Amino acid sequence: MSREPTLERVPVLIIGGGGAGLTASMLLAQLGIKALLVNAADSTSRLPKAHVLNQRAMEIMNDCGVAEAIYAIGTPPAQLGHTAFYAGFAGHEGAGRTIFKQESWGGGGLDDEWRMASPLLSSNLPQIRLEPVMRGRAEELSPGRVRFHHEVIEIESGDEKVTARVRDHGSGREYLVEADYVLACDGGRTVGRRLGIALQGSRDLTRTVSCYVSTDFSTIANDPDVLLRWVWSPFTGKMVVMAPMGPTRWGSDSEEWVIHLGYAMDDERALDDSAVESDLREALGLAGHPITFHLITRWTIGGLVADRFRVGRVLIAGDAAHRHPPTGALGLTSAIHDVHNVCWKLASVLQGRAGDALLDTYEAERRPVDARNVARSLENSKGYASMTKLMGVGDPTLTFDERWATLTRLVDPDGTDDSDFRRRVLEMMAAQSQEFREHDVEYGYQYDSSAVVSDGSEPSVDPEFRCFIPSTRPGSPLPHAWIEDWDLNRISTLDLVTPGTFVIIAGEDGDDWCRAAREVATELGVAMTAVTVGHARGDWRDPRLRWHRVRGIETTGVVLVRPDRCVAYRSSTAVSDPVATLRFVLRAVLSIEG
Repeated sequence: MSREPTLERVPVLIIGGGGAGLTASMLLAQLGIKALLVNAADSTSRLPKAHVLNQRAMEIMNDCGVAEAIYAIGTPPAQLGHTAFYAGFAGHEGAGRTIFKQESWGGGGLDDEWRMASPLLSSNLPQIRLEPVMRGRAEELSPGRVRFHHEVIEIESGDEKVTARVRDHGSGREYLVEADYVLACDGGRTVGRRLGIALQGSRDLTRTVSCYVSTDFSTIANDPDVLLRWVWSPFTGKMVVMAPMGPTRWGSDSEEWVIHLGYAMDDERALDDSAVESDLREALGLAGHPITFHLITRWTIGGLVADRFRVGRVLIAGDAAHRHPPTGALGLTSAIHDVHNVCWKLASVLQGRAGDALLDTYEAERRPVDARNVARSLENSKGYASMTKLMGVGDPTLTFDERWATLTRLVDPDGTDDSDFRRRVLEMMAAQSQEFREHDVEYGYQYDSSAVVSDGSEPSVDPEFRCFIPSTRPGSPLPHAWIEDWDLNRISTLDLVTPGTFVIIAGEDGDDWCRAAREVATELGVAMTAVTVGHARGDWRDPRLRWHRVRGIETTGVVLVRPDRCVAYRSSTAVSDPVATLRFVLRAVLSIEG
């Protein structure tokens, strides 16, 4: 690179200001790491695409200090508790009747499994409103270091540093940034390609066109508790997906909507805005209904995972590392989980508390989880194709009357044959609950790397990804349980973990572990807190015995939790030398040589 008059030096350069990049900026700031974020676009997303935030993602948003703001403007819990399938929407008598309805994402907080899994509920807020909240908080934490309309136009990665040339599109000025590490959250548009990172998997299976509109469906749509509507059109034989976008009302009387239409890859109508508007009106039976079209976008269904998540001093996250169909809402949430995994590791290395090899555990831990999430998203998406085939409404040669007769069999079964047909379809729709009840996908992951010290136990997982089985097995996320101090102040076990801090949670007779933790933390310069928890004894009480049921240790045992709330080590009982044990464990987890 040629010499430039302006040079900035930062520990971490974040490229990309979407969900992953903004989360990374907030987390690194709270970890005491000075990071610079640059984003080529002049604003946050103009597309209201990703919107569902699962409980794990909301825990991270809470760490960042934006959870309450998200809840304040997001979908009320009572209006995101269900999803439903419909026979048509409007335009003829009988349209809009419900075929099948089921709970989704914890039923808006009614499902006990969700309430036991986390102190925070799932939420729903489209990116056009989520990202400004995140950007505002990132700018508050890192004033002057969150720069939109600043684009990386060159990047060189060396053994000691990464150098990027950045163009300020507002002024036309170019400047250089030197960083110890780069976190590329740019969707794979720039950095990954230049470093030879390949995205592998299925591409361009089908095309989807998304229409962001303002309209009033309050006199047409029913079920105010439904978030996602899956409508089979008797006019076209295709499925139409409808999602309310608020901003002040949700459910059936939302002011804004995103409506998704499916097209074959070779269908040129998908490329013509006027044709798409006509197709939307036809499919939903809305010929004369007032609709304002704000934006029409096209994208293809596919599932991709990067072959590497790290090249030297550059790490990738979010869409740069994996791309999903939207089914299951696993794209944005996986991106948020990525940076939560990597940011504490970057901070530990930069602060001299860990070896550089700790950063290799990011790929080792997240790539298998992200690959599983991509596979689940694809399976969810393919489920709808199978459903349409079973229903027999997708044949383009069928007439409206023939399609409506088929849909009528689902809402007004008449005779044994109709009842059997309806049962088969409803069973397939019920099986699609894996998309809306994938608690084990969200929480049941198991990290396996040198940053986890195995205790030899086998994971307890649900092979169908439906039921989350909380555990303190090393590599698992720390389970939530309500605990109290002796003044009756109640917190979640998750709240024991603060930014950049390891936590020892010992049994009520585990004081030796706590003393050892303090000694080893001082010796290694590691931030660590240590507490004992028991039902009737300890620093914290377990009043509901929830922690007792999931902790997996005896009264003298211990659980060591990493700063990302992953269990790093577990001993079911006391050991002869807890100082030596913890020293060994922490050196292994942090890749400290010698």
